[in-house]
Amino acid sequence: MIIRKKLSSRRQRILNFIQEFIQEEGIPPTVRDIQKACDVSSTSVVDYNLRLLNRDGYLNRRPDVARGIELLDNEGQPVSNSPRVPIVGSIAAGLPLPVFSTEGAASTREFDSIEVPPELTRRHGELYALAVKGTSMIDALIDDGDIVIIQPAQQAANGEMVVAWLKDEEEATLKKYYLEGDTVRLQPANSQMEPIYCSASNLEVKGKVVSVIRKF
Repeated sequence: MIIRKKLSSRRQRILNFIQEFIQEEGIPPTVRDIQKACDVSSTSVVDYNLRLLNRDGYLNRRPDVARGIELLDNEGQPVSNSPRVPIVGSIAAGLPLPVFSTEGAASTREFDSIEVPPELTRRHGELYALAVKGTSMIDALIDDGDIVIIQPAQQAANGEMVVAWLKDEEEATLKKYYLEGDTVRLQPANSQMEPIYCSASNLEVKGKVVSVIRKF
């Protein structure tokens, strides 16, 4: 662990602002952002304080880059400022899986999590993630082992990709949703696979796919 010098009130204010700015915007602030927010007299004074924060191990800075600020943790390692969402289980991209449930999940066990771009949480709010099993959505660029990011939802428009819960079977699957009268068609994105049909009363939408993190 790095032993750091105690910060002056001005440098502490600058550091706090940088942390808050990155958390809210997903990118570091510019020198002028810092000058304005921290009521500093000039950009040269900001630059001086950033050099001291760099020297004392609070951040890395590239002065030749407009937003070249990288925060460091107590071990001197870069701090990731991307939000994380919990991976709460697996979802079938094929035949439905019989074990999917997110209700009460966070209170019953500890899950892995995955980083997502800040704009996802800003746009969609609370999210969760599922690991994909199967290849029924491969033509939608979702393959076995990928992670889908899900916005909780109970309704969907035709053509949206959803986490579909078949109530009687107690099974879940990842498919495109189409309501056709009293029937729901769960359409795979794989020309080798047939759609699943069920009564609308037997299906609950648990969420909609808002992003995919590919397996490499």
